[in-house]
Amino acid sequence: MTKYNIREVTEKKAAYRTVVNPALMEELKGKILNIILIQKKYKDKDYSAKRLAEDLCTNTRYISAVVNMQFHKNYSSFVNQFRIEEAMSKLVDKNLPDLSMEDIGLMVGFANRQSFYAAFYKVTGMTPREYRLKYSTMSPEERKRLKAKKKSGTSDE
Repeated sequence: MTKYNIREVTEKKAAYRTVVNPALMEELKGKILNIILIQKKYKDKDYSAKRLAEDLCTNTRYISAVVNMQFHKNYSSFVNQFRIEEAMSKLVDKNLPDLSMEDIGLMVGFANRQSFYAAFYKVTGMTPREYRLKYSTMSPEERKRLKAKKKSGTSDE
């Protein structure tokens, strides 16, 4: 994968991950989901792991440990997954045909066009423009069926 200079993920063992007790890990998981997903803090390009830790009265090592252990991603990838999901929806929204790729990226929380394109490509294997061209003519039901097929590994593509 040379496009967008994306590297393969390497598994690292961090000692602090085992320090967080399971009860605290579950509690922090719920609070992290509430803040990032329910309160939609993923849309704030400046909302860092440090700010999340401050809001939860904990430290960034605990945030990192919980995100790594519970969601199997680093903080940036975790937040970007919600941004990409919303961007995918906006890219094919019939009410938003005139929005540029950059506008959509900014709306969902990316700081610039380059980071939006790189993250989008990493998750979907295509650029936002390619995604819009491919899926904008599909109905929402067709997109759901295709997404379900891909998750189950029975994609026709």
